[in-house]
Amino acid sequence: MNVLIVEDEKGLALEIDEFLSKEGYLTEHARKKASAGEKIFVNTYDFILLDLGLPDGNGLDLLKELKEMPGREDAVIILTARDAVEDRVEGLEHGADDYLPKPFALSELLARMHAITRRKHNLKKNQINIHGFVLDIENRTVCYDNNRISLTNKEFEILYYLTLNKNRVIPRTTLTEHVWGDILEINSDSNFVNVHIKNLRKKLAQYAEVDWLETVRSIGYRINL
Repeated sequence: MNVLIVEDEKGLALEIDEFLSKEGYLTEHARKKASAGEKIFVNTYDFILLDLGLPDGNGLDLLKELKEMPGREDAVIILTARDAVEDRVEGLEHGADDYLPKPFALSELLARMHAITRRKHNLKKNQINIHGFVLDIENRTVCYDNNRISLTNKEFEILYYLTLNKNRVIPRTTLTEHVWGDILEINSDSNFVNVHIKNLRKKLAQYAEVDWLETVRSIGYRINL
């Protein structure tokens, strides 16, 4: 999953970046409203961590602009030193998914991100069962009959993202963006996504049939339930 950190405090942004990277997230950073707006215009994100007090504007204005874009489902967590109730209410009323006042524990931030993912995808816990394969979101593992399957980070992310969007055809470019980041930096003629899907199927097929992991020709991929 990819995360945009909109934060002008360099030290805090670096702490969040390093922490989430270790947890398997793909991160980008913008310290100003203008640069964040440019990134949001080009890319979509699973999470946007948004500071309100930016050097060149109010983060709430960026939130409003995001929510006016059709088809956007980026989850937004407001991170700010502002602790007034009216600021929290205004952020939530303009579409933020959660609000975390500074200072905060990084473990709490991660827990809130997990909670948003569960709520967004109607999950009751941090585990997803897909045809007997159990994905543990928190520990980033995949097991079958209690046998842990050795997947690379990218293979896990592919399976995780497709599972969250089960029964939906996910275009190749969308999958690429959410797992690898900025699609403008990726060679559209490359077949590296297909290679990762092939390797993922091969590893899962050692335990059970994987015909539910479908390649939709010329479009993308789908997990069928």
